Amino acid sequence: MYKQIVLKKGKEESLKRYHPWIFSGAIARADEGIEEGQLVSVFTADGQWAATGHYQIGSIAVRILSFSDVPIDDVFWQKRLQSALQMRIAIGIADNPQNNTYRLVHGEGDRLPGLVIDVYGSTAVMQAHSVGMHLCRETIARQLVQVMGSRIQHVFYKSETTLPYKADLQQENGFLYGGSTDDTALENGLRFRVDWLRGQKTGFFVDQRENRSLLERYAHGRRVLNMFCYTGGFSFYAMRGGAALVHSVDSSAKAIELTRQNVALNFPEDPRHEAFCDDAFKFLDGITPGAYDLVVLDPPAFAKHRAALHNALKGYTRLNQKALERMQPGSILFTFSCSQVVTKEHFRSAVFTAAALARRSVRILHQLHQPADHPINIYHPEGEYLKGLVLYVE
Repeated sequence: MYKQIVLKKGKEESLKRYHPWIFSGAIARADEGIEEGQLVSVFTADGQWAATGHYQIGSIAVRILSFSDVPIDDVFWQKRLQSALQMRIAIGIADNPQNNTYRLVHGEGDRLPGLVIDVYGSTAVMQAHSVGMHLCRETIARQLVQVMGSRIQHVFYKSETTLPYKADLQQENGFLYGGSTDDTALENGLRFRVDWLRGQKTGFFVDQRENRSLLERYAHGRRVLNMFCYTGGFSFYAMRGGAALVHSVDSSAKAIELTRQNVALNFPEDPRHEAFCDDAFKFLDGITPGAYDLVVLDPPAFAKHRAALHNALKGYTRLNQKALERMQPGSILFTFSCSQVVTKEHFRSAVFTAAALARRSVRILHQLHQPADHPINIYHPEGEYLKGLVLYVE
């Protein structure tokens, strides 16, 4: 029997709508001695069992694992992982000979809040965003290997920077199963290296796969600028699409080195590509107007919490204005926000403000979002974090 948390009267309404979070302000009382990461049973004010989840310290007090009264054991983890895999098979992302890179578990979107698992070839990279998932890592890895079978031979745990710092877990990244030195994966027939030890997220931005493919369709004959390139995903897709030249820019020297390696894996000694380690705003200030006619703006999250929203929107406006002012007529702009607190309406407004300030007429060609292997739980709209626009610039 798990320790108990009792909600205030009326605060069970969100659970009736299957929202997977319980906020600290909704709790009336809790058993003594509950530790962060521990499994708890949640009860309504009138004593009805409501859910089971991981307890955590902070605004989100409980992340719900199950709305059915079942034990959170090996069978539970196996069923959830199997469900996640079956969906990826059904939509043609898993078991695809041209693509061995995909997200297998996307937190709340796969009813496993606080857990992310990305697959890169024979290696699964697992990341915990809650203490509860961290404490379950060995069990999850064991069931993951069983569910995936021959699809993977290695499980790398990468949660050093994603766990709540106040928990003081002193977690180090490392293999939970196997131990591969092969860090090359395949996405839509293109190869790339994954820095799952020191790289951002799990080592690659899996969520831009479909948007990279779209950019490939527009790249032929164009001069492409890939800002915030990280490991160069948009760059090598642009090159396969027949771009006349591709310039990749990032403030991280490590990212630029990986970009060069990834381009060389697919297009060795191709003179069309050049990479620059520089600040994005400084680089944009220094380019000649009309030097590029396809620009990608894919910055890191400008706002990670609601208090930073105002400044984030100003940042998106300033960045897009600088790019639009330097684009020649007939250019195409791919622009993104991965900030969860920035809504589609917020982002669109920021970009439209940028266009007005730059005195450019633009048309929306596409409104972009995260791919199908990053599903959004219909009961958890907060899971819709990636948004983007493709604009035709006149």
